[in-house]
Amino acid sequence: MQAQAQMNDSDPAPASPCVNICRMDAGSGLCEGCLRTLDEIAAWGSASNAERRAVLQAVQARRQALALANPGRESKTT
Repeated sequence: MQAQAQMNDSDPAPASPCVNICRMDAGSGLCEGCLRTLDEIAAWGSASNAERRAVLQAVQARRQALALANPGRESKTT
């Protein structure tokens, strides 16, 4: 089994998930475009690469949960 390459803060910074659809959903507390919370959006600029990757993982999990909850509905972010 090959060892997986570990990512660290010297790796290139992950790109922002922002898609310029910046509206906060009052019910979920998430941006309708990128599915981040206000805290995640505000912290992005000063976040470490590891913190950014954690946010991206959370966003991906939210997308999957929304897809399961709304089968057949296209995500705004895909």
